[in-house]
Amino acid sequence: MADKTPRAIGPARGGMVLRVLESWWAPRRVVRGLSGMPDRVMLVVLLLAMLITLIAQAPGHARAAELDPSIPLNARIGGAVMGTMFMMPLLAYGVAALVGALSRLTPWRLTGRASRLALFWALLAAAPAVLLAGLVAGLIGPSPALTLTRAIAGLGFLFIWAAGIAALARRA
Repeated sequence: MADKTPRAIGPARGGMVLRVLESWWAPRRVVRGLSGMPDRVMLVVLLLAMLITLIAQAPGHARAAELDPSIPLNARIGGAVMGTMFMMPLLAYGVAALVGALSRLTPWRLTGRASRLALFWALLAAAPAVLLAGLVAGLIGPSPALTLTRAIAGLGFLFIWAAGIAALARRA
C-alpha cells in the first residue's frame, strides 16, 4: 500500500529546482520551509547563486569583448570571477548582517541566521531571471528587452527577499 502522506521536496527528487521555481509564486512558504537549513548549506546556496550569476554574465562579456577588443574576454571573465565569486559573498554577508541589525529598530526581529537565509535564497531563486537577462545581454545587447529582463530579475529578487524576511521575522 502506497504512503499517501505529503512529503517535503527533497534533494533526491529535484527539490532545489522546484523550490526555486515555487519561490516565484509562494516565496513565504518556500523560505519558511527552508528555515531549518544548516549554515553550511546556506553557504552552498550563496555560492551556487554566485556561480549562476557568473555564468549569466559570460554572454554579455563575450559580446563586449567582440565589440571592443581592447579588453580581452579572459580579462573580463577574470574580473567577473573576482567580483562575483569572492567579493559578492562578502558583501552578501555584510548586507544580511546590516538588515538583521536594522530589524532591531522595528517591532519585527530578524536573527542574523534568518536574514542570511532570506537574502541567500532570494539570490538563488532569482537566478533563472538573471540567466535570461544574461542571455539577452549577449544575444541582443543594450535594448528595451535587456532593460525589461533585468527589471524582472531585480524586482523578482526584491519580491522574494522581502517575502523571505516577512516569513522569518518574529514579532518582539
